[in-house]
Amino acid sequence: MMSKKSPQLRFEGFTDDWEQRKLGDEFKKVNERNNGSFGREHWISVANMYFQDPEKVQSNNINTRTYVMRIGDMAFEGNKSSKFKYGRFVVNDIGNGVVSELFPIYRHNNEYDNSYWKNAIQIERIMAPIFAKAITSSGVSSNKLDNNHFLNQKICIPPLKEQKKIGSFFKQLDDTIALHQRKLDLLKEQKKGYLQKMFPKNGAKVPELRFAGFADDWEERKLAELATMNARIGWQNLRTSEFLDEGDYILITGTDFKDGEIDYSNIHYVEKERFDQDKKIQVQDGSILITKDGTLGKVAYVKNLPGPATLNAGVFNVRVINSDETDSKYLFHYLKAPFLLKFADEQSTGGTIKHLNQNVLVKFPVPLPGLDEQKRIANLLESMDNLIAANQRKLDLLKEQKKGFLQKMFV
Repeated sequence: MMSKKSPQLRFEGFTDDWEQRKLGDEFKKVNERNNGSFGREHWISVANMYFQDPEKVQSNNINTRTYVMRIGDMAFEGNKSSKFKYGRFVVNDIGNGVVSELFPIYRHNNEYDNSYWKNAIQIERIMAPIFAKAITSSGVSSNKLDNNHFLNQKICIPPLKEQKKIGSFFKQLDDTIALHQRKLDLLKEQKKGYLQKMFPKNGAKVPELRFAGFADDWEERKLAELATMNARIGWQNLRTSEFLDEGDYILITGTDFKDGEIDYSNIHYVEKERFDQDKKIQVQDGSILITKDGTLGKVAYVKNLPGPATLNAGVFNVRVINSDETDSKYLFHYLKAPFLLKFADEQSTGGTIKHLNQNVLVKFPVPLPGLDEQKRIANLLESMDNLIAANQRKLDLLKEQKKGFLQKMFV
């Protein structure tokens, strides 16, 4: 007897159970070869589902060593990841083209809604049990799909009318997510443009882009002339057993950095004697922190500090020497920009830097206008960061909402 189920969340007017069918009733494996109809401009990048730049298509066998992938077809990509334990299917929603013969192609037997299947076929809770019975391993990072075992597995499918309703809903949601992603990318590009134009380069005395009313030449100063920088030295290093879950003295580590600030939600603490050990690494509001190990060059500006705090190893405490000369937020934004890591990389020997050395940091050149201009620049960049963060939160919320709908609208 055919098993039937229904999802937790449905559109009004749909009450019938979904039918559980064999995948072989819905799909067939196809090996359609290119007969010359498709050229390099039709080469599909399966992982992200877009047409590859023809100039970057390397294959000389586009006619014989490729499969045709048509709208609605789905290709199995066997690369394992944290999100997809066994690999995943990718549905073609961009147009007819060709893919490498490494990707098995499956085509619908019945009428279908492409937007519905694009989402349904990537739900891990549905597909992982199917793949678990249909995968034959072919390497450490990639899996191979056994066609017969796969097509013999079952999946719950709604009628076409409900597929279209669900598909339309997710198409609109995906379009909204894509719109916000483009907006976020544009904001990041705008900020990148400001960073390129608002600071002098190539020995110039003034930047290309400037606020009205400012005409004086900028100075170039070494970071050591503008700020002190200190870190926990070797003999002071803390053992993990000294990290406390609660206490009066906060311990800030490089893992507490988030979007240019300190995330206090999972902070650790230390005993008073460890806090008192070195006043130079005690942190205050207005301190600028820079990671020197692990993920290099992450920068955070300390504000709203909930209590006395010190640093773990691997983080520099940077404090402005003279606030009448240097605005701490201006210095923070300049250190957070890509200039610091570029400079450190140029100063390093033996390849990629693995440690941000203080001897390099003290020599880092900082372009310095007058204090009022510094504050105007810092305010603009902070406004850009706030706008980027707000759009990122909105995008993250939309993605979380989609995740919730995927859990409730499919069986």
